[in-house]
Amino acid sequence: MKKIINRENALFLAFAAGLIATLGSLYFSEIKGYEPCSLCWYQRILMYPFTIILAIAIIKKDYEIAIYSTVLSLIGACISTYHVLIQKVPFFTDKAASCGRIPCTGDYINWFGFITIPMLALIAFVIILVCSIYVLKTNKGESK
Repeated sequence: MKKIINRENALFLAFAAGLIATLGSLYFSEIKGYEPCSLCWYQRILMYPFTIILAIAIIKKDYEIAIYSTVLSLIGACISTYHVLIQKVPFFTDKAASCGRIPCTGDYINWFGFITIPMLALIAFVIILVCSIYVLKTNKGESK
């Protein structure tokens, strides 16, 4: 059976998701002037390194990097999920703690009624997570 996607492509897809998310967050803050809240900063702290570490992994064909990208993307996905919940679910919004000068419950964009900046980050983290898990599973299959 022929594979639809290989390790190289999965690693590149994870890199592309991280790069697009990084450039998107810089666009929203530096060009559109949207000031990030505290939770957005935590998501950025986890997202930005993907552009560097995954680019190096692609160049060196180092598939073991997927261990680290899996952990970082899982943590980022958890933070993004919580952020989406406090923006969109009234129960969480009412219980949300104050998180600095910019409220984490605010949403600068609201495309189609549910796509916000934290939702975009969540999508990127999930893409990176799925690709990283695929690379890990493929690595185990290749080493046997």
